[in-house]
Amino acid sequence: MAMEFERRQEEQEVTFVYRPWTCGDEVELRYERPLPERMREEQAAEAALGLQKELGQPKAPRRRKRRLWAGLGILAALICLGVGLWYMAFSSPRSQPGNGDAYWDGYPYFDDDYYWDTGEVSENETTIARYPTGGDVRLTLTAEHPDEPLTAGEIYEKVNPAVVTVLGGQTGSYSVGTGVIFSEDGYIITNYHVVSGCSDCAVWVTDSYGVDTEYPAKLVGYDEDNDLAVLKIEALDLPVAEFGVSDDLKVGDRVYAIGNPLGLELRNTLTDGLVSAIDRDVDVEGVTMTLIQTNTALNSGNSGGPLINQYGQVVGINTIKMMSGEDTIEGLGFAIPTSLAVRWVNEMIEFGEIQPQPVLGLMINRIPETLPDGSRGLRIEEVTPGLSGDKAGILVGDYIVSFAGQEVSSTSEILALRRDLHVGDLVPVRVWRNGEYLELTMEMMAAAE
Repeated sequence: MAMEFERRQEEQEVTFVYRPWTCGDEVELRYERPLPERMREEQAAEAALGLQKELGQPKAPRRRKRRLWAGLGILAALICLGVGLWYMAFSSPRSQPGNGDAYWDGYPYFDDDYYWDTGEVSENETTIARYPTGGDVRLTLTAEHPDEPLTAGEIYEKVNPAVVTVLGGQTGSYSVGTGVIFSEDGYIITNYHVVSGCSDCAVWVTDSYGVDTEYPAKLVGYDEDNDLAVLKIEALDLPVAEFGVSDDLKVGDRVYAIGNPLGLELRNTLTDGLVSAIDRDVDVEGVTMTLIQTNTALNSGNSGGPLINQYGQVVGINTIKMMSGEDTIEGLGFAIPTSLAVRWVNEMIEFGEIQPQPVLGLMINRIPETLPDGSRGLRIEEVTPGLSGDKAGILVGDYIVSFAGQEVSSTSEILALRRDLHVGDLVPVRVWRNGEYLELTMEMMAAAE
């Protein structure tokens, strides 16, 4: 029997209607079933909306909009939290200059985020056993050098035997640095920060076969401000480095460094570079140091090692490097000039510490002027009351033409002569004033405390 079907779906029921072709009467078959959950929710929502319209109530917000607003709220809260943390970090006293040893993120605070990597200077007392002072050994500088520069290999062979590893023992740890032997019986120069806060010290001397011999070391003397220390080991016939005159360096000269970068594994590493600047005044934690600037690669562990000229002479003791918490900085290393260090080292051998340094108490113009008679002089710009220059009768406007018996035309010449002077020395000074020369005498005085 042929028949025709018609399917109708109401809200909660399904109805099939069929009609035989031979008969016009319709027959309905109805089957009821529950609606799916999703359809029931939509139906309830539409019913509630219709009721709100009848009662004149505002339309309820959709779920999607509720989720959107919730997400925006969470985002705003996170932004506020981040801004608050940032403000707290940068407004904290530990992140501001002028608050003592202020640190942020582990780095000392400096303007522009630059700082000097001076090594780990311990706040603990340095209790390494002391070696008696007053010995006859003295560090000396050699002005002569070969006519032709040495190759890098020749320099390494010449200097490396006198380069040692310095280990400073502390409670539960140790520091690693480099040192240079300058006497056959075991006097060694290094940086003070390598042994600061240590209770004992050891030195490794490496022979030509690469075999290390360890010696216990005693502390002869040190100076924290100038970052120098002298050690002594009991040994004989040790290889000795030749020390040259750093005053002879010029910008652009080739220089080399030997040391222990990053610890013990890379001991006796040779690096090279150029002299970037000489007599560079660097303020390190309130102390002005006059240093050699070089682009020779220096890293932690090179501290106390030699900066070597192209003739194989030690002309500096590597000490600090410029660093940054944000930027990568390369090629900004610094070394203590031997022309300055020689006096300090010898005073530490003799007295165990650096003696008071004589000061002139004068501010001198760097640019020499030609005087009416054709001679050259340096104008006095300022005189500090109560110090050497003032006591000698030097006035602002005078011109120094001779100091310590030698004619001078630059401040560096005066400073070089002052290095050999001591507190109490009487020094002749010739000045030009108002068309005439005066012969004065300066008594060297220490800086006022």
